[in-house]
Amino acid sequence: MLVPPGFHTVTPYLVVDGAARLIDFLVQGLGGSEELRHVDGDIVAHAQVRLGDSMLMLCDATPAWPATPCALYLYVDDADAAMARAVAAGATVIMEVGDKPYGDRQGGVRDPGGNVWWLSQRLVDGPY
Repeated sequence: MLVPPGFHTVTPYLVVDGAARLIDFLVQGLGGSEELRHVDGDIVAHAQVRLGDSMLMLCDATPAWPATPCALYLYVDDADAAMARAVAAGATVIMEVGDKPYGDRQGGVRDPGGNVWWLSQRLVDGPY
């Protein structure tokens, strides 16, 4: 099986209203880096943003491909700082940061495209 360099076997693909705005949020709010953007007229037909060691693909919704929000779990070095950065970039808090019984310090936000991000800082070195 061939998988492009820098990708994983499972790679999230987001279909959203306002892909350009979401790309800005992923870069400014979550510390991602834009790797690729193909534009067709006034829509983002395909884009790729790297978050840590993972690639995220996305595009603008169309009548044939409506927006489909999802939830993503993002490991971060500092959950409190990640939450502040995400909110400053336009996210809405859906769960305040707090220590969880499964060993993560975690909070949740909804991005401008309607997706939920669980921002999690691992507190223990070991399995759940």
